[in-house]
Amino acid sequence: MIAQNFEYTVATSLAEAVNLLQKHGGRAKILAGGHSLIPMMKLRLATPEALIDIGRIPELSYVRQDGDMVCIGALATHHVVETSGVVMRHCQALADGAGLIGDIQVRNKGTIGGSIAHADPAADYPASILAFDATIVTLGPKGERLIPASKFFVDMLTTALEANEIVREIQIPVQSGKTGSAYLKMAQKASGFAICGAAAVVELDGSGAMAKVAIGITGVGNRAFRATEAEKALKGQKPTTDLLKRACEKASSGVIALEDIHASADYRLDLARIFARRAVEAAIERA
Repeated sequence: MIAQNFEYTVATSLAEAVNLLQKHGGRAKILAGGHSLIPMMKLRLATPEALIDIGRIPELSYVRQDGDMVCIGALATHHVVETSGVVMRHCQALADGAGLIGDIQVRNKGTIGGSIAHADPAADYPASILAFDATIVTLGPKGERLIPASKFFVDMLTTALEANEIVREIQIPVQSGKTGSAYLKMAQKASGFAICGAAAVVELDGSGAMAKVAIGITGVGNRAFRATEAEKALKGQKPTTDLLKRACEKASSGVIALEDIHASADYRLDLARIFARRAVEAAIERA
């Protein structure tokens, strides 16, 4: 199928893009890399009357450290996130995830802001965004908002973004002490989307115990989530093979899993437990 007719406008600033969204009264969509929106339009799952292209706004494409924060502009491509020295030093799980998205063409065009705003339940970024306790900075008619990652992903393809609001930046706290992070996934072979993906951030104290543990899971439920029960079982403990296995058995506690032609619900729940453990092991090794 092909998309229905639409009006196309190139925005020269974020403020202009917000104004254009207001002008169209909820009947317009933001276009960045287009790898999520355009396929939906071709299938007529999305039928906007207008597209507002923000892909040429230069002040939205950056990765930098600003004090105790890693700041990533919404138009930073997956390739930029994957190869950024700042990201590799301070939030390696995010770089891991970016490098596993699609293929090289997708990674050179798709953007981190577009991906998280789309909130596909099988997307790679949300697991790391949650595990790092990131903040999503948005701009809308009421001005700027800072949304904690824990509040951002609401449901399948649904976020806390309000009408006429656009993702401007992702902020990730610089990790302190002896900290490592990692993201691993089982991918659907054709699309590369996660059947299950797990991100872990682990800080070790002077005795080798896990002073901080955060685990984000994607691809399993209708939205990405934190494996809080597993985190509680690991925090303050010295890592052993048996402890990691027992604690990560709780990684999918209370989760209602998706089921489709690629994996059953039970299989996804089991993958969550396995990949949570593997991600924690990799994070500990990096720490």
